Amino acid sequence: VQLQASGGGLVQAGGSLRLSCAASGSTSSINTIGWYRQGPGKKRELVAVINSGGSTSYADPVKGRFTISRDNTKNTVYLQMNSLKPEDTAVYYCNAEVKAGRIFNYWGQGTLVTVSS
Repeated sequence: VQLQASGGGLVQAGGSLRLSCAASGSTSSINTIGWYRQGPGKKRELVAVINSGGSTSYADPVKGRFTISRDNTKNTVYLQMNSLKPEDTAVYYCNAEVKAGRIFNYWGQGTLVTVSS
């Protein structure tokens, strides 16, 4: 499984961005795709996740502002980010969890989101 993340950029507080994570390879084996982020001097944290059944889960800081969705025809997962805050500034990574006997995790390259105040 290969993941290609895109869509980051510079935005003012209160603005919006949409991140994309395009998956290729053995995409049918993917159980969940999640978005993680790592801010300056912080540990990487889970932001949102969507499973193969379409169920979603969000970290408390982004609930009500971020929406994770997917387009199966394009093998792409999106993260719509609204009402962005400076504390959302981070490198955002997408992750795919594959269950094949055991769990494998695949990471895309990060995409930088910078929110100015």
